[in-house]
Amino acid sequence: MNGLTSREKNRFVPQTPAELRADALACLDAGAAILHAHSPDMRAVGESAARGYLEAWQPILAERPDVLWYPTLCQAAGMDAMTSHWEPLAHAGSLRIGGFDPGSTNLGLPGDDGLPSGVVYGVSYEDVRVAFAACEKLGLGPSLGIYEPGALRTVLTWRRRERLPRGTLVKLYFGGDYGLFATRPGVSFGLPPTARALDAYLELLEGSQLPWSVSVWGGDLMATPIARLALERGGHLHVGIEEFFSPEREPRNVELVHEAAALARAVGRPLATPAEAATLLDLP
Repeated sequence: MNGLTSREKNRFVPQTPAELRADALACLDAGAAILHAHSPDMRAVGESAARGYLEAWQPILAERPDVLWYPTLCQAAGMDAMTSHWEPLAHAGSLRIGGFDPGSTNLGLPGDDGLPSGVVYGVSYEDVRVAFAACEKLGLGPSLGIYEPGALRTVLTWRRRERLPRGTLVKLYFGGDYGLFATRPGVSFGLPPTARALDAYLELLEGSQLPWSVSVWGGDLMATPIARLALERGGHLHVGIEEFFSPEREPRNVELVHEAAALARAVGRPLATPAEAATLLDLP
């Protein structure tokens, strides 16, 4: 619903608890089954981070008690600290999903010379082990952001060893022209949002029976072939202001949900309610 998106990039990005509540309810009414948002202070950890999230989410849960949602990781050193808000949120009775990214990648944007400039987003094998252990301990279904094929291969190794926590969702992240941060094209990550790239991921997933979704980061999922192809092949759609970028428009989250819902109807894929999504994912 927001991520690291600034008001300069999209004036409609929800940031305050009241804005998140209004946006969340609108998206649920439009057909969204799972919601994700960042808190205003991502540097907070543990109980402090949980309180920041609950300020926005307790009123939402009061109106929609079956809503499925998950926070981002805390900006802290080590996966134990990064997931330290999960336990108080789970004990508050509001959290059923633990979101993290089981692999590393380079993330950036064009520098002054047009060449890539940015950061290494590092998630080690030990980090993955720690995060999966937290999911098992707290009864959370892992929601896994797959930036690169290597991350999916890590997940599939856990699957083959029958160690993957219950309720896992694999989210395939395709790199659009603008990548994660930029408002100029030219620097991205991972595989592009093409039919052949989707085929490559589906070849890896073949036989795993893992539920999966697609999204485009630094682009418009609905303007690519993979949105319809994903629905036709049994996948799901992941949309929102966090990943969307186009120099031509600034949509609200609910607009993106309406577009995804319309495509699902056109393909003959009925929308799942949050309760049905929980069953589909086999959440603990």
